Amino acid sequence: MEGTVAQTMAPFLACHQHAFAFFGGIPHTIMVDNLPSAVLQRAVGDAPVLNPTYLDCATHHGCPMAPCHVGKGQEKGRVENGAGYVPKPCRAGRAMPDFSALNPAARHGRATVANGRRHGATRAPPTVLWQPERPSVRPIPRLPFDIATVSQVRAPRPVRLTVETHRYSVPAPYAGHALTLKTSPDRLCLSLGDQLMARHARRYDRHTDVEAPEHPKPLLEQRTKARDHKVFRRFLALSPPAEAYDLQLEERRLNPHHHVRNIVALSDLYAPEAVARAMADAFVYEAFSSAYAEQRARCTPEASALPLTRRGDLLDVNRAPPALSLYYAPPQPPSPATEERYHHG
Repeated sequence: MEGTVAQTMAPFLACHQHAFAFFGGIPHTIMVDNLPSAVLQRAVGDAPVLNPTYLDCATHHGCPMAPCHVGKGQEKGRVENGAGYVPKPCRAGRAMPDFSALNPAARHGRATVANGRRHGATRAPPTVLWQPERPSVRPIPRLPFDIATVSQVRAPRPVRLTVETHRYSVPAPYAGHALTLKTSPDRLCLSLGDQLMARHARRYDRHTDVEAPEHPKPLLEQRTKARDHKVFRRFLALSPPAEAYDLQLEERRLNPHHHVRNIVALSDLYAPEAVARAMADAFVYEAFSSAYAEQRARCTPEASALPLTRRGDLLDVNRAPPALSLYYAPPQPPSPATEERYHHG
């Protein structure tokens, strides 16, 4: 319950601040129900135990709270009826594709339906009744009340912090550090001491992954450097003059990392001896590039003399001379059956 109250406190107080800003002032009294965000404990005959955060907010705005009695719904009957009416102008006959469409629909329903209707009890539209009450509200304090909740968290090693089923990214260098999490209705802030580490827009859907593009860069660079170091070690193992080959690439400003990676890849396609021979030939012809190394590695060794077998029984094979009389025989005329088949066909 405590975790749920802490998570809903910031949006609960933000709704109050939005209402104060809309009406342009602070009411003289706030009548609240006995929800945990306002009243922690309420026993019959005893004074209610108020939520300290909500009490601080009411004190900051100079507006005392008046919790309703338990089971006395008539004390705020108009509020209960209004809560059932409010969704009707904005949702009736409309499909809400997502949460972002709810506020525009509510504003449209308030302006076109709710504010102009004649109230059943007062027999007057709300906009007309509000005019004589407007001067009675008190001014809003110049400094707003900080509604964010603050907690201590530890950034996990996968540089993702889970908050309300969502996974928010943390800068890679601060994985494993103890950070301060400040949660507001619209954003989350992570800080280390007085230094801000990360800021994310708060999400209200479920099971999303939120990542700032700059957060994983140090980790990716570290992995890239480790991978390049491993590739360079394989390159040095290909041939003794490999280090001198790399220096020649740098002197010619030929992007050594690119050519080294390609030459190491050639060792997986061709024999390592062929790649080493191509690298040695590069010093002779002063052709230092992975393209030349690939061209030389493809070249097959020069053909050598065909070794003859020493087995005498295969060397002394005697074959009869071919009969050439077949080529000198006169052509034979076709048979009558063949000629008949030819003409009918």
